[in-house]
Amino acid sequence: MSLDWIYYAISWILLAWHSAWDAIGVPDGAVIGTNWAWILAIVFLVVTVRVILFPIFVKQIKSQRAMQALQPQVKALQEKHKGDRETLQKEMMELYRKEKANPLMGCLPMFLQIPVFLGLFHVLRRLDPANGGKTLYGWTVGQFESASQAKLFTAPIAGKFGSTAEELARLGANGTTVKVIAGILVLVMMGTTYLTSRQMILKTGWAEDPQQRMIQRLMLYGIPLSLLVSGAIFPIGVIIYWVTNNLFTLGQQQWVLRKFPPPANVSTTKPGTSPRSPVQPAKSGGLLGRGKPAAQVPAKPAAPKVAAPKPGAKPVNPKKGRPAKRKG
Repeated sequence: MSLDWIYYAISWILLAWHSAWDAIGVPDGAVIGTNWAWILAIVFLVVTVRVILFPIFVKQIKSQRAMQALQPQVKALQEKHKGDRETLQKEMMELYRKEKANPLMGCLPMFLQIPVFLGLFHVLRRLDPANGGKTLYGWTVGQFESASQAKLFTAPIAGKFGSTAEELARLGANGTTVKVIAGILVLVMMGTTYLTSRQMILKTGWAEDPQQRMIQRLMLYGIPLSLLVSGAIFPIGVIIYWVTNNLFTLGQQQWVLRKFPPPANVSTTKPGTSPRSPVQPAKSGGLLGRGKPAAQVPAKPAAPKVAAPKPGAKPVNPKKGRPAKRKG
C-alpha cells in the first residue's frame, strides 16, 4: 500500500503554514542561526494535527474514566479467579463488553499520530540538495531548496545525530554543532515523553488490570528509553515535532484532567506498594513527584513542672530571702 497520500498531506500542511508565516513577515532567512518560518511551520503542523485529533482524545479520556470506574469489579474478579488466568481474561473481556469500555482506547490517539510522524520523517529525510526529486509531493524547487537550507541554531532541520560526514557536507553543516543540537533535543524529547505519561498516571492512578498496567509501564519507561537509541536517526525537524507534540500533550492533559477528573475511588499508588499513612506529612511535587514535606507547626514548649518536696523535708518558701520593703 502506497503512503504517498500521507506524504502529500504532510507536505501540504507544512508548506501552507510556511507560506502563512512568510506572508505575515516572519523572516525566511536565518535569525540567530535559525530559519523561523520553517521551525514555526513544523510547530503548527503539530497544532493542526492535535486540533483534528482532539475529539478522539476526549473519547480516550472518557474511556479511561470508564475503565477506572470498573476497577473495583476488576479487583473482585482477580480475587475470584486467582490462579485461573484464562477464566479471568474471559470474565474481564465480558465485563468490558457489557460496560462498553475499551482497554485499547487509551493508545488510539498515539497510534493515529504514527502516520503523521512517519510522513514527516520521510519528507524531511529527502531534503537533500543532491536529491533529484525536488518537486515530489507538491513541492516547488524553490520551496525544496529553502527547506533543505533551513536551520535551527545553525543545525539543518534535515540533519540528525547520526548523519555521516558526506551528508553533513551536502547540507553545509558542522558535525559538532549538529550533534550538540540533536543530542540536546533528544534528551528533551525523552524527558517530555516521560512527563506526559507520568502526568496521566499521577492523576488517574495505576490500573488494576495487568494488561493495562503493562501498557502504563511501557509508556512510562519503555518508550522514553527507546528514544535514546532511535533519536540518533531522527532528523532535527522530526525531533522538534515530537517535543512540540509532547508540550502540547502536557497542556491538553492538564485541561482535560481538570474537566474530567478521575473517579474518587481510584488509587494513585503503584501496585505492590502500600498507601501513605494518613499521619505522614503529604508531599507536593507536581509532575516530578518530588517535594518537601508539608510544614508542621512546632509544638509549644511545656510549662516547667515544680518538683514536690520530698517526704520529711521542710517546704521551701519562695518568698524567703527577698529583701523587705522599706516603709516610708
